[in-house]
Amino acid sequence: MPEIPLWVMLIFLCMIGSGFMAFRTQRHDYQTEKQFIEREGNVYMERIEEEKARRADKK
Repeated sequence: MPEIPLWVMLIFLCMIGSGFMAFRTQRHDYQTEKQFIEREGNVYMERIEEEKARRADKK
């Protein structure tokens, strides 16, 4: 069995590490965007409720 050079193993480990970090970053970005969308949705719903209350007061 041919022996694998150390530099090849290091490159391989760096590729695995890079893939793991890309996965972590993608998951973090997804969660952050989900929280932002939820927060903006709540703000929008509050505005709708305020407008409904304002229109109900006018009648």
